[in-house]
Amino acid sequence: MSALTLLLKRRSVVARMMIEPGPSDDELATILKAGMRVPDHGRLYPWRFVIIRGAARQSLGEVLAAATRAADPEADERRLEMERGRIARAPVVVCVVSRVVAGKIAEWEQILSSGAACQNMLVAAHSCGYVAQWLTEWCAYDPDVKRALGLEPDDRIAGFVYLGSAAMPPAERERPVYENVVRALPTALHLSVEDRRRLEMPGPG
Repeated sequence: MSALTLLLKRRSVVARMMIEPGPSDDELATILKAGMRVPDHGRLYPWRFVIIRGAARQSLGEVLAAATRAADPEADERRLEMERGRIARAPVVVCVVSRVVAGKIAEWEQILSSGAACQNMLVAAHSCGYVAQWLTEWCAYDPDVKRALGLEPDDRIAGFVYLGSAAMPPAERERPVYENVVRALPTALHLSVEDRRRLEMPGPG
């Protein structure tokens, strides 16, 4: 499959519809290396990756359940059991961490680089014959979960990338109409008279 076909055909599969097997060690390394092959202005490497698999999924699930109970003492056992199993929905999960480096490179650029890493991982997983889903959910913003993952105080979780095999062939989903989301910038720019005066630009015509 060509790279262009891969990009045009790729689609996410929800984590609960994933089964074994997940990527092998070598395949996972390839997927992660693809995640590192992203635009990175300043060569800051403003991302880190935490692999969660095997019993570590259940260990982190216990943290999710405890954090849920701490936030909502009324949470019933059904809710807690759901949180215990949240990370274990897929054979392998990778936590992608945005770690901004202070300096002249804009923070937003560095955060976007982490998002690009997530997307590259999705495409790489598909190329390896697996399915993937990029999620954040509440646990990406919980301080107890971040501490359990060994993250730095200023780290932010760009997402959890779930990896596995498809329980059934994924159906295509509706995609946006090209003309509804793409436009060309006209020669006559949309600047008000006030904007032109402030920018000391001549009027149109």
